[in-house]
Formats: sequence, C-alpha cells, structure tokens
Amino acid sequence: MALPGSVKQQNTYDAIVIGSGISGGWAAKELTEKGLKTLVLERGRDVKHGEYPTAMMESWEFAGRTKITDEATAQQAKQNRTGYTTHPAAAHWFVNDVENPYSEEKRFDWMRGYHVGGRSLLWGRQSYRLSDLDFEANAKEGIAVDWPVRYNEMAPWYDYAERFAGISGQKENLPQLPDGQFLPPMEMNCLEKQLRKRIADRFSGRVMTIGRAANLTQPHQGRGSCQYRNRCIRGCPYGAYFSSNAATLPAAAATGNLTLRPFSIVNQLIYDRDRKRATGVRVIDAETHEVIEFNAKIIFSCASAVASTFILLNSISDRFPQGFGNDSGELGRNLMDHHFKVGATGMSEEFGDRYYRGNRPNGIYIPRFRNVSKESTRKDYVRGFGYQGSASRVDWTRGIKELNYFGSRLKADLIAPGPWRFGIGAWGECLPYHDNRLYLNQALRDKWGQPTVTFSCDWRENEWAMRKDMKASAVEMLEASGLKDVTPFDDVSAPGLCIHEMGTARMGRDPKTSVLNEWNQVHAVPNVFVTDGACMTSSACVNPSLTYMALTARACDHAVSELKKHNL
Repeated sequence: MALPGSVKQQNTYDAIVIGSGISGGWAAKELTEKGLKTLVLERGRDVKHGEYPTAMMESWEFAGRTKITDEATAQQAKQNRTGYTTHPAAAHWFVNDVENPYSEEKRFDWMRGYHVGGRSLLWGRQSYRLSDLDFEANAKEGIAVDWPVRYNEMAPWYDYAERFAGISGQKENLPQLPDGQFLPPMEMNCLEKQLRKRIADRFSGRVMTIGRAANLTQPHQGRGSCQYRNRCIRGCPYGAYFSSNAATLPAAAATGNLTLRPFSIVNQLIYDRDRKRATGVRVIDAETHEVIEFNAKIIFSCASAVASTFILLNSISDRFPQGFGNDSGELGRNLMDHHFKVGATGMSEEFGDRYYRGNRPNGIYIPRFRNVSKESTRKDYVRGFGYQGSASRVDWTRGIKELNYFGSRLKADLIAPGPWRFGIGAWGECLPYHDNRLYLNQALRDKWGQPTVTFSCDWRENEWAMRKDMKASAVEMLEASGLKDVTPFDDVSAPGLCIHEMGTARMGRDPKTSVLNEWNQVHAVPNVFVTDGACMTSSACVNPSLTYMALTARACDHAVSELKKHNL
C-alpha cells in the first residue's frame, strides 16, 4: 500500500542506517557529519550513555548473586551457552530466545543484544588491523574469492577510526599485524614482562605484546580514562571504552541531523525496479506491531552479519526472487567465525612478593607467527592464529577443599594471594566455505510473525589441523618460558560462540561470485551498503570490529561523494 503524500514526506530522509551497534554508530556519525539527515533504526529499546543499570552494583546486590532465576534462564537457553551472558550483571543486554528463536541443522551459537548500541556495549574491545597477508590470502591460495581492497587502501581509514575511537596499544613493527594510531599502552604485570622477554629470546618471530584495546588510557574525545574495574560488559559510565552510546551516536546527535528510532524492526528493503534503486525500508514497530515505511536516498545495513543477511533474504521481489541483491547466489553463504577455547596454562614460582594494580580489562597478545614467511609455512593447514591471555595471582579459593577450616587459617588465605598463573588461548582463522550458511525458515516464526534463521555451519579439516598446533604451540612456549605444571586445554565449541560471525554477503570483484563491491555497495543496487560483518570476504585471525569501523567510514565517504555526483 502506498503511503499518503504527507506521511511519505514526513518519513523521508537522506539516509537510513539499520542498526546502532559498532557499524551503525559509525555510519550515523559519518553521514550526519557530512550533512545528511539520517534515520537510525534500532529494533530494541533505547539506551542512553550512562543508563547502565548494573554498572555500579556489587555482586552481593544481585538477588541471585551470580545466577538469574530458573524462569529467566528458560527465556535465554541459547544465550546461556557462553556461560557469562546470563550473569545477572549482563543478562538484560541479551535477547529473549523464546521471542527471537532460531534453528540449527548444525549447531551455531548466535549471541545478540537488541538495544541502542547493540554489541558495542558488550564487545571484548580487542582492536587489530588486517594486513595484506589477510587481504591477499584468498587470491594467493585460490580459496573463495579475492578481497576487492588491499591494506594500503584501508590504512588511512584504520588511522581515522583509531584516532576517534581511542585504541591503546604498543607498536611492534610486525607486517602481519600493522601498527596503528595508539594511545599509551596498558602496562604488563611483572610475570608478563618476563615472559615477553623469554618468548622473544627462545622463539624467532614470536612477539608477546599488550593487547590493543578500545579502552582509554587517558581522557580522549571528551570521554574519561579507564578505571580498571573490568566491568565493561555492564556498560561504562565513564565512556572509557568505545561504544556507539558513548562515542559515535553523541557525535551524530551533535550535528542536529540525527533521528534515532528504537523499537523499529526492519523487515524488508523496498525496491524500485524502474529506477534500479532501493527507495526505503519496511519496519515493524516492536511495541505496536504496526508496519511503517521510511524512505531515503541511501541505505546502510549495519544490523550485524546475520541480521543484515536476514533482511536481504527477506526482501523478495520480481527482480530478486532469491533475496535482495542475490544474483550470485552467495547471499547467506560463506558464514565464518573464529575458533578458539584452546591453549594452555602454567604456574610460576617467581615474584612471590609482587602484585598488580586494579583489574585490567585487557590482556596480552601474541600475533600470528604461522604461515607468515617461508620458514613458518605449515604443510598441514593454511592461515594462522594469535593468542590472548594474561598472568594473575591465584585467589583465596585455592584453599577450599570442603570448606572444612575456619578462623585464622581461613583469614590468612583470604588475605594472602596465591602463586602466579599464566594462561593463553588461541583465536584461529576459519576459511570461507560455500556450504557454511544460513537461510530463512518460513515455518518457525518470531514474536512479530517474521520468518527466522536456520544455521548449517561447522569446522573443517583445516581448522581441526590448526587446533592441534594451537594447543601444542601454547604448551611449547609456556614450558620454554620456565612455567611449571603446564596444562593444555581444548574445549571445543561450535561456530558462533566467539561472537565474530562474518561473511554471508561478501565483498568481491565479480557480481557473479559476490554480493558487494569494493565500496560495500550491493552490486545490482548501488544505493544500498552493507558494512557490518556480513561483508567480510575472509575472517583473518584477529578480532574484526576495527575493520568494520574502517570499512564503514570509507563506505560513507564514498556514498556521500556519489550522492553529490547524482550517481545514487
């Protein structure tokens, strides 16, 4: 049904941004600052910076301490797969699985939060650049399709994103992990500093550095510095880590060009076959279930990899019977995540008189050292992995057997820190497999009557071979560094649990084999851009959010330039 003229005019903007998370916040900032009247549609509730209900609470203030009620747990059965998303301090950020169901041919752990800011309030904040080792890998190895961009094209946009977001870190001059525009690094503790030196001495090409994190080590862009509370998942009232709520959305609002509409579930893109352009979006009001249309010259889909692909798949027309822009048949395919939860821990008998300050919300990082040179090339797998971890002192719970002691002995254990422990876990690259996919399930509907998503995704031979090395190399480094009681672990998890879902609407050079071009535009509909994880052509082994920021800023710059030329 066509909208009446007055309503259509009222619902018309220069740009529409779908989603308010990391990519959506950046799109909002860039488009509004470039003068576009921009509507941001968020399917969940509004959350303003500082309105984080558990940010200042202590554990004893939660009714269930570390557990939510059985009734609440039943509403978040899949969200609970992480073991931490349904802690009372954070459960309110994550979705109700009953209202928002999905299904699995092969297990996929889809963790999400529907609210203004999305997962920018919840992310791990590790911020690393992809290198040409990553951008060139597919082409060199004949895997999937070639990235349509290279590092030298992305470097200025990484610079731009880092300068605004605020990334603390240390330069290491490694080609596989390009340096960035860093705030002062967080300090390693005494054991970490020692192990950095020992690893460098014993292993050529292996470097242990402090994590590169979107946590501020000094005031930046009007936001306060980190207080070392390590309660980031609750939301930071100091604005000490990058989030849409603390950084990009306030910047967008300051222009006077932003309209933010929460409780707005984007159901479909509206396509004009004669103009070969999208004219707007169809929205379900999450509270009233009313269907509303909004119109714009350009549309940025930043709803997250799965949600953006859902919208495209659900946008059926005579021109696109298999999903919006799906001429290649690749929409929904090439689903990726990082595989992790494998590594080793060890104990140290040194530094018994040393401790550390606060609860640092960041650890160490050991960048990829496999398949980066002729000497490091493996025959059993391609690509590589990096390690994250930290050293700390064991707490008082080491003394508990059956809690059969009291008085002075218990008091001594409560006061005295235990020995030092150091642990590292690996994050490995997953290859883009055509039949790792998601598709729409018309039979299973959500609370608003929409079809839902079904996943079929698993690890393959390359990932399994890599995991063996991920574990063995962790043991090797810890033992060579003098740690005792080194214990390996490999807690195999399903795809999705790392919460780095990528692919499903990949960038590429050829419309026959990809969904998006080098500017994140849908090949067949150039006024629609997708700049969240769906656009990724390969996954690399580093945390991807910084790349989403850079790609989004770059795409917005291109979009506004093309608008001015009347090309969109």
